[in-house]
Amino acid sequence: MNWTNIATIYTKELRDMLRDRRTLLSMIIIPTLVMPAIMALVAFISFKVVREARATAPTVMVIGGDDSPAVRAALGANDKVKIVPAAPDWKRQISDKKVRAAVELPPGFDAVLARGAPAAVKIYNYEGEMRSAFAVSELRRFFNDYRDREIAARLDRRGLPPELVKPFELKTENVAPPEKVGGNVIGGLIPYLFILLAFTGAMYPAMDLTAGEKERGTMETILCSPVARIDLVLGKFLMVLTASLGTVLFSLLSMTLTFLAGGSLFAKFGGAAAAGAAKTAAAAGPALPALDPLGLIAVLGMVIPVAVLFSAVLLAVSLFAKSFKEAQSYVSPLIIVIILPAVVGMLPGVELNAKLALVPILNVSLVSKELVSGVWQWSYLALIFGSTCLYAAAALGLAVKMFQREDVIFRS
Repeated sequence: MNWTNIATIYTKELRDMLRDRRTLLSMIIIPTLVMPAIMALVAFISFKVVREARATAPTVMVIGGDDSPAVRAALGANDKVKIVPAAPDWKRQISDKKVRAAVELPPGFDAVLARGAPAAVKIYNYEGEMRSAFAVSELRRFFNDYRDREIAARLDRRGLPPELVKPFELKTENVAPPEKVGGNVIGGLIPYLFILLAFTGAMYPAMDLTAGEKERGTMETILCSPVARIDLVLGKFLMVLTASLGTVLFSLLSMTLTFLAGGSLFAKFGGAAAAGAAKTAAAAGPALPALDPLGLIAVLGMVIPVAVLFSAVLLAVSLFAKSFKEAQSYVSPLIIVIILPAVVGMLPGVELNAKLALVPILNVSLVSKELVSGVWQWSYLALIFGSTCLYAAAALGLAVKMFQREDVIFRS
């Protein structure tokens, strides 16, 4: 290897790529400006939709209870739900989102309570639908309060203290630090984004430096230069790797600034809006999850060998293509191969172990969730970093071998 030749090829390719508007668009503009803008827009819309859903009283039907005016009157006085007339097709109306929930009162509910006999109230909802979930939550709160008042009235009639049926209170307190909570909430999304960006950042330059040069007829000119094949492929590889890591770094910088700006805005406006529902939580600090900054930097370190792996694989695969369009058809399905293990790492219950530490991409996704939570498992870190480096070295060796095959380079 001649490092001077490698640096010359790398500089030449870097200069050509920076002159290409498509490269600037895919490596700088989209990850730096477009993606954070989309994320901020989605977050703003989601926050607005949830806030409006909470502020709007959900429509609820009361099934039965014509002989129980007391509970119906109490339920109708609750301004957090909107009672609508009962209809025979109430199940279909819930499924069509015309009604958010329905509550079924047993026959003679008021009389049953007066006798002190047990009774069952059923709540029907649309599982997984947000507004229906809000309606169920409010109905549960109402009937729990109604039950507590009935219990207090029964005890009072017998001259017994309320503490008789409530000997103790159960409280829950979080003891995990904010960075662990934040890592558990969105820790899986961080490596997913980095892995996807590392792949997409390397995809276009790899295709352009191989199949693109074949299509333009410049590959033969480069091969005629007095440069060893290994120097040529390493120079091109370093260019692809630069594009991959540059995309990740630009995205990280932009997302960090967006996150900080969004956190301050959320703490200023979102905390005030949520104060009526949770004053103590709003007073405790910003609602946006916290992440360990050192862990975030470590995630970048873990992404480097993954970017090397992607760059080498994309370079080798794209070299088989005869044209840029054909290279796209080869490379595009690989996105699914990349996304699947990254998504698996986001699933709840999937935890890092020695076997999963050897699975490419999935291992980085799992350990990154731990890192942004402030958990440093050094043995797994070493195993994952070492195995990923081996996979990357094997992929780079394959790319070098492919560049030495005339039937691949001059395939037409």
